[in-house]
Amino acid sequence: MVNKSAYDRCSNMVFPSSKPSTIGVFIVVIFFASYASAYEQVLAETPASLVPSPVEYAVIAPDGYQKMQDLPLVLNLHGGGGDRKGLLRQAEQWDALWKSGAIPPALVVMPSVTARGFYMNFKDGSERWEDFIMGPFLEHLRKTYPITSQPKRTFITGVSMGGMGSLRIAFKHPDQFGAVAALEPGIEPILEFADMQPKHRFWRSDELFETAFGRPVDEAYWAANNPATIARDQAKEIQESGLQIYLEAGDEDQFWLYEGAEFLHRVLWDARIKHEYHLVRGADHVGPSMSERLNEAIRFLFRYHAPWTETRRMKAVDRMLDPLKRRIEGTDHYSESPQ
Repeated sequence: MVNKSAYDRCSNMVFPSSKPSTIGVFIVVIFFASYASAYEQVLAETPASLVPSPVEYAVIAPDGYQKMQDLPLVLNLHGGGGDRKGLLRQAEQWDALWKSGAIPPALVVMPSVTARGFYMNFKDGSERWEDFIMGPFLEHLRKTYPITSQPKRTFITGVSMGGMGSLRIAFKHPDQFGAVAALEPGIEPILEFADMQPKHRFWRSDELFETAFGRPVDEAYWAANNPATIARDQAKEIQESGLQIYLEAGDEDQFWLYEGAEFLHRVLWDARIKHEYHLVRGADHVGPSMSERLNEAIRFLFRYHAPWTETRRMKAVDRMLDPLKRRIEGTDHYSESPQ
């Protein structure tokens, strides 16, 4: 069912008809309702000059979001070979969390990108997904929807390739996000391309690497776009930004991506960058574990707004321990600055 009034509030669009349209920006708003809750889905597109145009995207938000103001924004990046429809399959999960009060109302957006484009700027400049997302796409969303312009209330998350992209973008622009949550990110457990082993890339061809990183692969460019290397080299900036980081993978992942996740966890630990990490026992890259894992990641993103409450008992224990700590030489792990 399409709500015509919702179309009337949107500018620069063509109302759908029985004939396919090739001009303008089209927006389809679909309402899903139950006796207790409802959410809205929007299918839209926006022109682009940095990447293949137009870029289609999907939005989900609580019912009546058009009348709300300053909503948190969640950029949700799909996995390799996926598209914006991946967000529609998550819609009931988001709605359940809104309905329960576990997270506040928010606008969640998933763009369709090049099937295996890594959400990065290609070395040859032919596609510049990072620049598009951080520039024109964010500008478009903030002009079109009632969302925040505050970086600390802007979040990014993704699964697999989307997990890789969310880490890369967040680590490169840590002052533009409040939190990042990466599920089973498609990253390798190395800091330099020369250390790449066949098991790290058995599902990625030479052509795929060369499309993104140059022909032949520019090893310095690869390192500049590798989340673990960025975390090592930009540790101070990431730490000082206050970016909240969530990282996870299943220990039965069919692509062995738990190795990359564990490696990045250790890089973050060594760099003294606070983060939350889960190696999920028995979980694969796909399958029934994903729903529960996605819920955990979503809750983490919004914990920034409602951190754990410090109880009187916790404060009392702190007061008791403080004199003992002052007698110890050295500081705790996170008190030291990144190298």
